Order: sequence, then C-alpha cells, then structure tokens
Amino acid sequence: MLSKLVMLSVGLLLGFAPAANSYYSITDLGTLGGTVGWANGINNAGLVVGVGNIAGDAANHAAKWNGAIATDLGTLGGTFSQAAGINNAGQVVGTSFTVGDAAQHATLWNGAAITDLGTLGGTWSQAVGINNSGQVAGFSYTAGNAVQHASLWNGVAITDLGTLPGGTFSQAAGINNAGQVAGWSYIANGFYHATLWNGAISTDLGTLGGAYSLATGINNAGLVVGGSYTANGSYHATLWSGALVIDLGTLGGAWSQANGINSAGLVVGGSDIAGNAAQHAVLWNGRTAVDLNTLADPALGLTLNAANAINDAGQIVGTATNRLGQTHAFMLSAVPEPGEYALMLTGLGLMGVIGRCSRKRSEVYDGEGR
Repeated sequence: MLSKLVMLSVGLLLGFAPAANSYYSITDLGTLGGTVGWANGINNAGLVVGVGNIAGDAANHAAKWNGAIATDLGTLGGTFSQAAGINNAGQVVGTSFTVGDAAQHATLWNGAAITDLGTLGGTWSQAVGINNSGQVAGFSYTAGNAVQHASLWNGVAITDLGTLPGGTFSQAAGINNAGQVAGWSYIANGFYHATLWNGAISTDLGTLGGAYSLATGINNAGLVVGGSYTANGSYHATLWSGALVIDLGTLGGAWSQANGINSAGLVVGGSDIAGNAAQHAVLWNGRTAVDLNTLADPALGLTLNAANAINDAGQIVGTATNRLGQTHAFMLSAVPEPGEYALMLTGLGLMGVIGRCSRKRSEVYDGEGR
C-alpha cells in the first residue's frame, strides 16, 4: 500500500480552530488482487467499503479495508458483488448476484454472515446505505420488473417508498440516523427531481433552474447533497438545506456532482477542472472548493478522480488513477501536526497545501469556478 504525508493548513477546511494544522496521509488502498478497485463508503472508525477486482480480473467483489488490510466480503453465491455503505457497527450493505447469477439482490454483510435482503417482487434490488440503527436504504424492482422504486429495509422487511406524485421510477441513495432517505424520483412530466423521504412523506427538493436533479447523500442534520442542472444547461453539485437549493459550483469546468456529506456539513464529490480537461476529486466547505489533488504529493503517482464519502473525522475515500492507468480506491486522512512543523493562517485565508518533502504550494479554487 502506498502512503505519504502531506501538510495542510486546515483552519477553515476541516472546521478546526483557525490555528490548528494537520498532515494528510493519502493511501492507495489497492484492490482484491486484480487491477481495479474503488471505495464507496467509510464509517467513523475509518473502515472503508467498496469493490475490487479479484486476481486475474475474473470478477469484482464487495471489499472492506481496515487500514492496509483488504477483505473480500464474498457474494450470495453468484459471480459479482459490491459494497456501498457501512455503519458505525461495521455492518455493510450493497448488492450481490445470487447462485447462477440468476438475480441481483440487496445484501447485508454482518461479520461472516451474508444476508439476502430480497426485493419488492422483482429479480433485482440494491442497498446503498445503512444507518446506525440498521435501517437500510436502496431500490428494487417491483413484481414482473415493472418499475423501480426506492426502498427501505428494517431487518428483512422491505417497504416501498414510492415516488413523487405522477412518477413511475424512484431510487434511494442515502439514509441518516433519523431514517430520512434521500434520492430521486420521476415526476409527472417525465423529468426526475431530488427527493427526500421522511416516513411516508416524499418531498420534491427542486433544482437549480434546470429540468433534472438527483440526491446522492444526506447527513444527520437533514442536509442533502447531489447534483442539478442549472437554467443554462450546466450540471453542478448541489446542497439542499430546507427550502434552499445551493449551487456549490465547480473547479472551473462545466460539470460537478456532490456524493457525500458529513455531520459538519463538509461535502465531497467530483468536478471538471478548467477547460473540462479532467475530472478531479473535490471537497467543498460552504462554497469553497478544494481540488483534493492539491493534497497529494506527485511522487505518489495518483490522480484523485472522485471522492465518494467523508466521515466525521474528515477522512475521505474515493477513486484514483495510478501511473498504469488503473483505477484504485484511495483514502485521505488528517493526522495531527507536530507543533514544531505548525503553520500559521494569515487572516481568514486558507494558505494552501505544502508537501512535507516538496514544499509545493497548491492552488485553492472557489466554489463557483472563478
């Protein structure tokens, strides 16, 4: 596993006191023996889940990383599986093919036990998140695979969350500890909108002025993140706070999407950089966007493409590309900075990133790509 330390002045970035400072440890989590891996979720203990190719790239399996140790979580008897979320008890959810790859079902991994969570009557379902009470959010096809609906599991009992009025398809993407579920639903005019389910009540969260939006995550305060089309046709990372719909902007390109939010309201995702030359992993603090590649020593040989989740300690996981062009899971962790290396913030500005070895100053972008 490849790990280096870089130093970041983080007074505003991670919600610490303005004079506090941190090193960042950036780790290539690798794979399950193949050439591809990506991280989808992380709990507050720093356990990471996602998916990795097994040796020979014969299949991809749900994976859990505990530091440098990767564990193959296995399947429901089929060829493929993937993990999407993990709670603070270490319970993991995702999806797996069943025996003979006859169906794909939402799956719960709890220690060595693997549970098929079933469907709404169709042959396909997927779990995307689990809260600390063990409630699971996801989506499933109904009988005859007629339509796909957002779903909530309590144990193995499944509830159809339905759609927004007039819609036919819906999908859940995240759940908080209060049982609120975020995702998206089609509406009567055939567009889809970000949606919040609170028990039996579904709420249309609206858009940034365009026709479509979707939600990807929710924190325990009920703040929802995702993406929306704007009135001019761009697609931007979006934060919903009550009735407010907030454009988080980009790293200078036309596209961005938020994928996760922690209890402090820090948001992670991906964004096109200036000129739409590439997609980079990004951290938003309010409308201030930081390209997470500015935290990485170039000697690592990693390009951080997308950040998918952030925990309450500020640890971030996602996908990166290595020098061989392979997609690997990464984890970025803040480490307390020894006093003798402390940096000072000037005024309210975030001074940037300085590599411990290279001392390279990095650029910080604002949240509107200017």
